[in-house]
Amino acid sequence: MTNNGNALQDRMQSGPIICGEGYLFEMERRGYVQAGPFVPEVVLDHPEVVEQLHREIVRAGSDVVEAFTYYAHREKLKVIGRVDDLEEMNRQALAIAGRVARDTGTLLAGNICNTNVYEADDTSTHDVVRSMFEEQVAWAAEAGVDYIIAETLDWYGEAAIALEVIAAAGLPAAVTLSAPRERHLFDGVDIVEACERLSSLGADVVGLNCMRGPATMMPLIREIREKVSTPVAALPVPYRTTPDEPTFMSLTDREGDSSPDGRPFPSALDPFTATRYECGEFARECDSIGVEYIGLCCGAGPHHLRAVAQALGREPESGRYSPDMTRHAFYGDDESIPAAYRERGDAL
Repeated sequence: MTNNGNALQDRMQSGPIICGEGYLFEMERRGYVQAGPFVPEVVLDHPEVVEQLHREIVRAGSDVVEAFTYYAHREKLKVIGRVDDLEEMNRQALAIAGRVARDTGTLLAGNICNTNVYEADDTSTHDVVRSMFEEQVAWAAEAGVDYIIAETLDWYGEAAIALEVIAAAGLPAAVTLSAPRERHLFDGVDIVEACERLSSLGADVVGLNCMRGPATMMPLIREIREKVSTPVAALPVPYRTTPDEPTFMSLTDREGDSSPDGRPFPSALDPFTATRYECGEFARECDSIGVEYIGLCCGAGPHHLRAVAQALGREPESGRYSPDMTRHAFYGDDESIPAAYRERGDAL
């Protein structure tokens, strides 16, 4: 399936692609997506907000505008009683993303994701999943996307179906898996082996997204990079996960969790948020080992992505607003700062 002349491959020839994701969490923070179902109803309810976020992500350094169709699939819309809005939601999301991609000269990506239907030992679910992917990929193809992102997949079998459907549509594919606490997917396939298999089946990019923060994703990314010749993707969540709690869903707040669910995920993760500088360091480490597709997932804001871009030597449009503490009223050393105020800094 790999086509060296496609836009995805062409863009990677000049250096790593930066891909900004994490729209669901960012929209939830802004008050436009409901935590729990996480369906992107905002695409229909407030399309102008979606377009604005796309533009903010591009200004922060993303080379990709990803249509906001994550969880805009039949199963999730059934959960909230909006199945009749399925096609309109997908087409609207693709149109919004396409407009921003054209305006900014960035890649346009369609998106499919975990269906929450697939069961390895129930082949009837495989047919359902294939059908769900086929309708979303068809709409993306009609919208003229450069490639499809199949992401947050935690079954190898489901990822393989996604790749087959994308290939049948004649589109390049970036397939990223979601690594749970153990290093194997729900159907028992080792996460690195799964990437090897997907690479051999013709995926243009393979790797990991979501679930793990920089510290616990990097060891797996190193293994994947060593095992596959295909370009590798690394898009962690910006949270301080640990070997004992390697995913943001497994984090526990020992300082006193106020979440009504008894766990920080998904709406009380604030104490675990990584700094923009930690995200930048992750990007530099990825670049040093030859990772070609770098970004961030759920929880990331434009400031996190801007740090990734700058760590890779880019100067995105919003870079002019990067911190400059030399001009701070108390901590700055610029000649415009009164000496008396600089001296008061230690008292603050």
